[in-house]
Amino acid sequence: MLPWRNIRTLLPALALAVAAATAAPAAAAQSSQTTAATSSGWNDYSCKPSARHPRPVVLVHGTLGNSVDNWLGLAPYLVDRGYCVFSLDYGQLPGVPLFHGLGPVDKSAGQLSSYVDRVLAATGTSKVDLVGHSQGGMMPRYYLKFLGGAAKVNALVGLAPSNHGTTLSGLTKLLDLFPGLDDAVAKAAPGLMDQVAGSDFLNRLNAGGDTVPGVRYTVISTRYDEVVTPYRSQFLSGPDVKNVVLQDLCASDLSEHLTIGMTDRLAFHEAANALDPDHATPTTCASDD
Repeated sequence: MLPWRNIRTLLPALALAVAAATAAPAAAAQSSQTTAATSSGWNDYSCKPSARHPRPVVLVHGTLGNSVDNWLGLAPYLVDRGYCVFSLDYGQLPGVPLFHGLGPVDKSAGQLSSYVDRVLAATGTSKVDLVGHSQGGMMPRYYLKFLGGAAKVNALVGLAPSNHGTTLSGLTKLLDLFPGLDDAVAKAAPGLMDQVAGSDFLNRLNAGGDTVPGVRYTVISTRYDEVVTPYRSQFLSGPDVKNVVLQDLCASDLSEHLTIGMTDRLAFHEAANALDPDHATPTTCASDD
């Protein structure tokens, strides 16, 4: 776990440093990945929701993620279960390919709003369900609360969401030791500073309550999260909220922040339960379908 913690902390600087050198080939790679995603059944704008699954699912990637890489596990999992699945890129910085979710979170919520409208128009539906990882589980709450999204969203499922910010396992305290560092990070990648516990953005987002009426909320967390810490800061309070800890369902689950969103079949199973509660089945250590 320690190597991941260090790597995750260094990734924002790394992404910015290599952007100029990698822009052209990375853009080509992203185009190839998007084509592969479409051919595998997600981001297919001809998909029409079924009676069993009447709402399209929009997947919202995390910080430093993108619309393909973050969802190579969950998107096919949901497609195989009959869902129309879509994913967007948001929070792009100029000259920084592939590593997204770095722009101001409120602006990213505006991108989500436009994308949901596109999906609704393509599918002929009136509401979507949202599933987000990390920032992608928190950012939609701004859309729901301030941008009219509550009228267009049935459910929000957050996998390790940064709902109340993070201490990054205590590393955010380093900002206090280096005057001006927080301003420098905020200027270079405002989406990072917006997620620090106690930020002005999070204070505004959470003022007056965590939820809005008419939307069902599910938070799926892991005790071994080393990025959004403490992990209980991910939980929401309010009506129509379900907070889940994977280890309460399976004590031997060892997922941390990245794997809960990318590979953990128990998290996928619990997300599917949240999307279709009428047909939910117990999530246990044996859940792999």
